Amino acid sequence: MQEKTPSILVISVIVIALGLLSYFLYQPILNHLNLGLDLRGGLRVVLEAQEKEGQEVTQDTIQKAVGILRDRVDKLGVKETALYPQGKNRVVVEIAGEDDPEAAVDILKNTAQLEFWDVDNKVLVTGEHLKDAQARISQDQQTAEVLIDFDKEGSELFAKATSENVGKPIKIVLDGKVIQAPTVDEPIRDGSARITGGYTAKEAQDLAVLLRSGALPVSFKVIEKRSVGPTLGADSLNKSIKAGIIGLIAILVFMLGYYRLPGLVADISLVLYSLLVLGAMSLLGAVLTLPGIAGFALSVGMALDANIIIYERLKEELRYGKTMQAAIDAGFKRAFWAIFDSNLTTLISAIVLMYLGTGPVKGFAVTLSIGVVASMLTALTFTHYLLILVANISKNQKLYGV
Repeated sequence: MQEKTPSILVISVIVIALGLLSYFLYQPILNHLNLGLDLRGGLRVVLEAQEKEGQEVTQDTIQKAVGILRDRVDKLGVKETALYPQGKNRVVVEIAGEDDPEAAVDILKNTAQLEFWDVDNKVLVTGEHLKDAQARISQDQQTAEVLIDFDKEGSELFAKATSENVGKPIKIVLDGKVIQAPTVDEPIRDGSARITGGYTAKEAQDLAVLLRSGALPVSFKVIEKRSVGPTLGADSLNKSIKAGIIGLIAILVFMLGYYRLPGLVADISLVLYSLLVLGAMSLLGAVLTLPGIAGFALSVGMALDANIIIYERLKEELRYGKTMQAAIDAGFKRAFWAIFDSNLTTLISAIVLMYLGTGPVKGFAVTLSIGVVASMLTALTFTHYLLILVANISKNQKLYGV
């Protein structure tokens, strides 16, 4: 009796705590989740490449531009952006639910061709030789600036340019527009320069991103810009949530009916698992898409599968006549590698999809990866601990499905 009382108390505290966490955190977590383009809608922009004299727009040019634009998207941290070529000279950009999507599009379409001119507008150095660009707060602590570093060839060109223009201004030109024209006091031989102009911290950061990602091979013009609704509709989201709730209830009832006390432990672990996955997605700023919901459902299945493997091993050990504590320990040890291998292979596949996929595919991979890690944590730690507490309350094998 003395052993049962502390275990019952601990389990009661755990159940009450999880219940309160679910009640108070579930809705705020859902409200804080970033929804993808297919669930929330956003902005769709079509950019058209502009041919100049002596410059032909080809498929290779467009593919290179798409790569640079995608690099800018990643560095700017714009979430859930679909970016793909359309036809021979167009690129489509779809941005989900940004606070200021038009500003993001303006940054994306800028050519970001950096040049340094002399007083006669002769090009001295270009951004082709740029090695790095970083934003920092200016010495006056009121504005921000961008520090740039050239590669070896660029450093030599810049040293020559500043040596020949001591006492004269050198114009810093971005996309044909003079943004600054400082006077050269002395030759600069270390391959470094500063771009100032009263920038805010965000403006300086955006400029640094543009310069680091490189100049676009062609300039683009916005020929279409419109807001788009959820591509799969709010009705699809509501149906998915409804189906998920029904499926979850069915799973909870099945586990409780078939595995009894261990089934109750699995149900409690599943609640914790759901909070961990949704909480992690909210904290990481991950985007939830409709395929992401499918990834969550798949990871729920894997979490339950891990519990089922453990419980079947447990039942085998009990049939061999082992004590409850020994059966639990042996069941977890025998099930560990089967669970670890299956989760590891799934995680590897999800990581590959995450890095090579785009849009909804990436959303699916992110959700699945978080789910796999959470299922391993809950199945091999929380479930193990809770099952030992339950075993201290009752050792009746019928309550363990034997």
